[in-house]
Amino acid sequence: MKLRASCQDDFDPESLSVAEARVRIAERLRPVAGTETVAIRDALGRVLAEEIRAPLDVPPGTNSAMDGYAVRGADLPATGERPGERRFRLLGHAYAGHPHTGPVGEGECVRIMTGALVPPDCDTVVIQEHAEELPGEDAVRLAAGTRRGDNVRAGGEDIRRDDRIFGPGRRLTAADLGLLASLGLGQAVVRRPLRVAFCSTGDELRSVGETLAPGMLYDSNRYTLYGMLRRPGIEQLDLGVVRDESELLERAFRDAAARADVLITSGGVSVGEADRVREVLARIGQMDFWKVAMKPGRPLAFGRIGEMWLFGLPGNPVSVMVTFHQIVAPALRRLEGETEPPPPPRFELPCVSRLRKRPGRIEYQRGCLERDQDGRLVVRKTGGQGSGILRSMSLADCYILLPEEAGDIEPGSMVSVQPFPTDF
Repeated sequence: MKLRASCQDDFDPESLSVAEARVRIAERLRPVAGTETVAIRDALGRVLAEEIRAPLDVPPGTNSAMDGYAVRGADLPATGERPGERRFRLLGHAYAGHPHTGPVGEGECVRIMTGALVPPDCDTVVIQEHAEELPGEDAVRLAAGTRRGDNVRAGGEDIRRDDRIFGPGRRLTAADLGLLASLGLGQAVVRRPLRVAFCSTGDELRSVGETLAPGMLYDSNRYTLYGMLRRPGIEQLDLGVVRDESELLERAFRDAAARADVLITSGGVSVGEADRVREVLARIGQMDFWKVAMKPGRPLAFGRIGEMWLFGLPGNPVSVMVTFHQIVAPALRRLEGETEPPPPPRFELPCVSRLRKRPGRIEYQRGCLERDQDGRLVVRKTGGQGSGILRSMSLADCYILLPEEAGDIEPGSMVSVQPFPTDF
């Protein structure tokens, strides 16, 4: 008999590479339309929809970088009462928010605190450790060693008025919120939330809290998808468990297409008699591809129903997480309007475990970072690597990436490691 390629085979000429699948998806997706204005505290993790320019200088005025004494640079000591020192008349104090407003003449200084505006006549701050106040004399002796302009932050040193701060497509971080606040900006225009529906398929699945009959399983995939999708800028729509019946799947898909930008399913995308997701997608929408040369996760459908994109993930729990991280997450970033999202970090480390692999497709084995007895960072596999062993993901903190051409990996070999993402 003539055998067809299966998920157990390590090479399938009809499968796309992971890189090809990502490129094909990226070519088809466009950011969702629609924006909203939110307070900056609600903008964390959201994607900017408009350019932001600075409405003022930062810092807004020349200020002191240290606690000390503000002086005119021309008066810095060279010789004086003692070699390398000079006596200055102390005029007053300058604090952050309470500047010294009077003139500062030759041989005069102002006690100044960090962040306080430097008096207009001054251009230098001598740090307090290089000064000695003279009791009862309203005077201070300053040591040599300070150069003109030292310990002063010029107005606009960080940002100039009308500088371009961010362009559209930037995902805002905690530091970005602080930067916007420093400019006096209390709101930001961001892309509207991405609406993502998800469901599990299968007659054998039961929800948490239900009683299991023989042959039944608790549905875990919806909970992992919920966890990975719980982030700013995404609105979730949980469709629950859908049975392996074409009519029920079609009803669920049409319902999702009326309300969501994206639908993520788990299960039902292979070639079994009960695998109906591909069949329904092809009948009521358009399917772009359904096989990717990766392990776990080869059966992965991508297509469209109306204006909604559909990602049909495998049913095995580990496959769901791997395909989400490697394929779906970059696509969601693109739909959110994020420009040039940074690639996941990768680095080379010694692997202390023996890894079994056959050439033919890229593998994402689950690993755990640790220190060996010499303090070197190494990686170890987290036990069994079967696509149904969800515990291997729970114990892991990284992927061990084994390229298509790789075979078995012996202990001590260098491998490519990708830490688990923290934002998806």
